[in-house]
Amino acid sequence: MDHPEYLWLVPLGLVVGAFGTLVGAGGGFVLAPVLLVMYPDASPETITSISLAVVFVNAGSGSVAYGRMGRIDYRAGLVFALAAAPGAVLGALTTEQMPRRTFDAVFGVLFLALSGLLLVRSARPSPTDGVASGGGARPAFPSRGPDGKRVLGLGGLLSAAVGYVSSLLGIGGGIVHVPLLTQWLGYPVHIATATSHFVLALMALTGTLTHVVAGSFAQGVRRTLLLSVGVLVGAQLGAQLSNRVHGVWILRSLAVGLVFVGIRILVLAITG
Repeated sequence: MDHPEYLWLVPLGLVVGAFGTLVGAGGGFVLAPVLLVMYPDASPETITSISLAVVFVNAGSGSVAYGRMGRIDYRAGLVFALAAAPGAVLGALTTEQMPRRTFDAVFGVLFLALSGLLLVRSARPSPTDGVASGGGARPAFPSRGPDGKRVLGLGGLLSAAVGYVSSLLGIGGGIVHVPLLTQWLGYPVHIATATSHFVLALMALTGTLTHVVAGSFAQGVRRTLLLSVGVLVGAQLGAQLSNRVHGVWILRSLAVGLVFVGIRILVLAITG
């Protein structure tokens, strides 16, 4: 993995970091399918361990930028991350037992289902979904409002499931978490993407450490380091771009990405 031909992973990391941070998804939903296509003989656990480690780097870098903007609901984020941790461990262990074609099929079906949900929901945007203002006003966090207990309780239950699915597929979970925060818990898109990124950092770290302990990360260390170089820069770029992109277009971009990825991976599962 230290040959020059693998340097293409650096610009890939840049794209993953920028787009993943912009949509609050950590970039795993972009990276994991690319790795599946580029390394067809790699085991699911190797692919997911690389993807989760890069998601951790991306989410950590993006969270620093979002934290400076005051967009992260830390109270809810910590509760959601703690709820997701057991699922992240179980998901990483489940991946070790899945055949590659089964892994690809599950991956593709889930992504197509999520894309349909996002396209329907983005057609009815909330008035709070616009670009966050630069006036310095502190955003309202649902966890601190009158429905705070409901938000934390329901969010914790949903996060437990997200932790399992995201770690199972190596996608980080933001691709699932952002729609849940916006559509079920009432978060404005720009607060949801930032809070999701914070949760992702903790969730992806848990999944990555599980793969390290299981020994499946050893095959992906060099690839992870090259990807992380680009991701660190891309995450900062994505956070800045989020100030200029309307929330509706963030959701629609997410949906389009899911359609492309879902179809490509399903084809891989059928023909592979």
